[in-house]
Amino acid sequence: MIENTAVMAAYGLQKVYGTCKALDGVNMQVRRGDIYGMVGRNGAGKTTLMRMVTGQSEPTGGEMELFGASGKEMRLQRSRTGVMIEIPSFSPFLTAQENLEYYRLQRGIPGKHVVDEVLEQVDLKDTEKKKFKSFSLGMKQRLGLALALMNHPDFLILDEPINGLDPEGVAEFRQILRTLNRERQTTILISSHILSELSNVATRYGFMDKGRILEEISAEALHDKCRTCLRLEVDDAARAAATLQSQLGTDKFEVLPGNVVQLYDCLDDPKRASYALAQNGVALLAMEQKGADLEAYFLELIGGGRHA
Repeated sequence: MIENTAVMAAYGLQKVYGTCKALDGVNMQVRRGDIYGMVGRNGAGKTTLMRMVTGQSEPTGGEMELFGASGKEMRLQRSRTGVMIEIPSFSPFLTAQENLEYYRLQRGIPGKHVVDEVLEQVDLKDTEKKKFKSFSLGMKQRLGLALALMNHPDFLILDEPINGLDPEGVAEFRQILRTLNRERQTTILISSHILSELSNVATRYGFMDKGRILEEISAEALHDKCRTCLRLEVDDAARAAATLQSQLGTDKFEVLPGNVVQLYDCLDDPKRASYALAQNGVALLAMEQKGADLEAYFLELIGGGRHA
């Protein structure tokens, strides 16, 4: 069983279509209170995974748990989720309130007041008689989010919700998600191609490629890994690491494959590092100061430049 703090977990989850492995042994965990950002290229398996969580697709192999339940017991727990994998089919000639009222009745959600509540949450309460066909893309996305919120979900699943939005629409959507997470304690699983925008909301990340989760990492740990450093290419990384510890008295470095050492110290005086290495017989082949954003980190990860 998953930990008490986990909302969703997958263990070796697989999905095979003919000879294509859409999911190839996915292991991941979304903890209660997370805004979990799924990062991956088109075809990485993000949408397939979300469809399995929501019950729209069955796994070929592996196990999955939702709020601690697995198998048939997950069906009941799915009532605690809200989903927006694509914009729902709204009537173009109805208002936001009329569209949501239709879905409320169809789904048997009690309380007519729910419609007004969720419209206020997504800042659409004042659209009044404006028809859906006249909505901007941002308004359509927010109405889709309102529909996902009508059952007051504990777990919100969003697939590319900010794709195609202008900067203002992205900012509005971002603020709504933050409010849901902080004030209503809603756990959120979100995927997006706009990696810089994910970095503004996510508290935890899952980097996905070719149907696998390559790495799960907290926002704090990712920030540490992406902070400015000196990238040292040497002939002997182990000896370089020992030199940095003994001669410079620092353990603020990371040894990477290919005899590369990333040093997070001596940034204001890189000559100290190069001199210490030279004095101890370590050949310094290249040195550069660098920092990485979310996109650069992901590209390096899928290229094999880092270990998880």
